[in-house]
Amino acid sequence: MSKLIINGGKKLAGEITIGGAKNSTVALIPAAILADTPVSFDSVPDILDVHNLMVILESMNVSSDFHDDVLNIDPTNIVEAPLPSKAIKSLRASYYFMGALLGRFHRATVSFPGGDNIGPRPIDQHIKAFKALGANVTDENGTVTITTGKEGLHGAQIFLDVVSVGATINAILAAVKAKGTTVLGNVAKEPEIIDIATFLNNMGANIRGAGTDVIRIEGVDSLVAQNTHTIIPDRIEAGTYLSLAAAMGDGITITNVIPEHLESFVAKLEELGVNLKVNEDSIFVATSDSLKPIQVKTMPYPGFATDLQQPLTPLLFKAKGRSVIIDTIYPKRVKHISELVKLGGHIKSEDIEEGIIAVDTSDNLHGTTVSAGEIRAGASLLIAGLMADGTTEITEADNILRGYGSIVKKLTAVGADLKLVSD
Repeated sequence: MSKLIINGGKKLAGEITIGGAKNSTVALIPAAILADTPVSFDSVPDILDVHNLMVILESMNVSSDFHDDVLNIDPTNIVEAPLPSKAIKSLRASYYFMGALLGRFHRATVSFPGGDNIGPRPIDQHIKAFKALGANVTDENGTVTITTGKEGLHGAQIFLDVVSVGATINAILAAVKAKGTTVLGNVAKEPEIIDIATFLNNMGANIRGAGTDVIRIEGVDSLVAQNTHTIIPDRIEAGTYLSLAAAMGDGITITNVIPEHLESFVAKLEELGVNLKVNEDSIFVATSDSLKPIQVKTMPYPGFATDLQQPLTPLLFKAKGRSVIIDTIYPKRVKHISELVKLGGHIKSEDIEEGIIAVDTSDNLHGTTVSAGEIRAGASLLIAGLMADGTTEITEADNILRGYGSIVKKLTAVGADLKLVSD
């Protein structure tokens, strides 16, 4: 594992460019194996999850190469093969291979996915969708086996019991080549789902309604790539850097953003008293003083994203009074709290079952050694380390690299003093 060493307390200024969306990329790569031709993606973030997914592709004789933010994937010689358990278990998004393999081969065997440990994230809705499409599903000792009869998959009416991004995408991947019409109800509306649907539709799929709570899919026989798919900007990376810019910036512009994807987050920054100028594809964050405490409640999109509650937290230390965060999506997403306390943060979990976190004014953050337990907790510690006086050492920094591409390069360009070292 790597570690980040940060010399904090320095004001930052300049420009940070946002990369392609992690949460799109980790679904688009498995989706690529549904294609009957080579495919290309542009604006691919250089994150560890991408490289792990490429290892999984290689195990199926799917060649890929990645350079200059362009990822080329050739699934034309794909073979069924056991997927490498180490790579599968290192990231939760590997579960998208269930839907993709089911759509490609009408069967799949995938070890139970890993990734961040941020509380229960069951795959029961994924399995419900697969069964409705005509699959048989068994789960033994963490290995999910999905099979179909001679007829293969067929269209179905599916209503998700809870809104789930993962289940929505997996159902799309399984249904896109199924015979007949599939109607998915109570689905997630995230921009990343629209991105997946756009990629598939551009290859000949017939998916309508992405971005609404009902998606209709007419199955097709073949998917043929005609052009390079440009991945949408990462709204979570953008929100993270907006929080950093408000906390330590002396004028920072965040570029390559889609402001409409950040409306709930920007609204909370403005409620805090952050001085923002929102442009067509960039947001300028001016020096912000006299911040006011707020209450944040995470909700499915277009509500406030659970992935942004931790990156926002260090900024709340600068508000005069107590702020409250209520995470309704992953109430046990609290790995950052004990580590922020080590840095001098006044923060505590008020009710872990209800996801209630209290954040008080913290004027005297100081460097120390902390551990990044997962991606967004790590981002929170990174921002706090840049705010703190002295040197902060973040261990398990590979977790941060899973979600933030070229992070040292981007931050040193605006004046941050940090370096990445291998243990």
